[in-house]
Amino acid sequence: MKTPVGLVTVALTVAILLAVSFLIATGTRGEEPAFDSSAGELEVRTIARGLANPWALAFLPDGKMLVTERPGRMRIVTAEGQVSPPLKGVPDVWASGQGGLLDVVTDKSFAQNRTIYFCFAERADGGGRTTAARAKLSDDNGRLDEVKIIFRQQGPLSSGNHYGCRIAQADDGNLFVALGDHFTYRDQAQNLGNHLGKLIRIAPDGSVPPGNPFAGRADAKPEIWSYGHRNVQALAINPASGEPWEIEHGPRGGDEVNLVGKGKNYGWPVIGYGIDYSGAKIHESTAKDGMEQPLKYWVPSIAPSGMAFYTGKLFPKWNGSLFTGALRGAMLVRLTLNGSAVTSEERLLQNLHERIRDVRQGPDGALWLLTDSSAGRVLRVTPAAK
Repeated sequence: MKTPVGLVTVALTVAILLAVSFLIATGTRGEEPAFDSSAGELEVRTIARGLANPWALAFLPDGKMLVTERPGRMRIVTAEGQVSPPLKGVPDVWASGQGGLLDVVTDKSFAQNRTIYFCFAERADGGGRTTAARAKLSDDNGRLDEVKIIFRQQGPLSSGNHYGCRIAQADDGNLFVALGDHFTYRDQAQNLGNHLGKLIRIAPDGSVPPGNPFAGRADAKPEIWSYGHRNVQALAINPASGEPWEIEHGPRGGDEVNLVGKGKNYGWPVIGYGIDYSGAKIHESTAKDGMEQPLKYWVPSIAPSGMAFYTGKLFPKWNGSLFTGALRGAMLVRLTLNGSAVTSEERLLQNLHERIRDVRQGPDGALWLLTDSSAGRVLRVTPAAK
């Protein structure tokens, strides 16, 4: 006997509703399964989605987050996933190639002064340069007030690549800002007369603080702290030592983790462990007197981005680890440290298949990630519920 069409339609409708109900009931576990790790099973929860190439996040004291989108928008995202309209007062950015609105950090005294620092690609005479600014977040979290440019990179302009643009604030309040080599001008990373391929140290108002290694030299920019960098994509202060660490992209091979020392030369492009995209040789060698060796390097490249030293309580086994995302590698990487030595590496979330742009430790002890796509997400990583 043939089943009436109406009954088939009803049966299909009921089946669809049951499937949808199951997905809702299972929540995030239906979207992202648990992931294995050395600390046990991990749960990855999508907090917010639909962000356009989110680049950086910074936590506010109340648990909300500032999130930058590379096209030039900054938003507030709550821990529950509510996404605000774009904040007013953000300067125009040059959103071309790898450029746009990039890093953002909060001042150490944000609870008292509501000050933030951010950096972006700024159009200048047909090219782009890395520019850093400070501002105050309004009391209603709706706009940036008192926006002031505190630094502009000097040197040959970028056509759209290698801006660097990561910021870290040291315990003394001074800022380290990472500046890329603009790709076309890689040899300028060895030239102290401009800011390409440099890590700089400035005061919160942009002035040069006492103690910079090249201040007073006629042939050097006084803001420079270290040089010989390629394209720094992660920068953080190690809470165990108070020293800045950075992670930078190599070409085909040679991504590096470096402990950044005052006045030190990190070798690009004279030494390194990669080759050019064409397959051609770039470096003189892998080592040279007067040039620093990385604490770790990757061959082939994983394109690391964002970093966080873990000090939380949710993952006690990982206390003291260094985490970084990976763009080309599409994963989260955990590095085990013994002082300033990297002793092992663990690759996590590989079956998530997402480009991880930023990694931060949240006030809840969870790891918070940004995925780099036109429909980017904010992810929260915790131990899986038992």
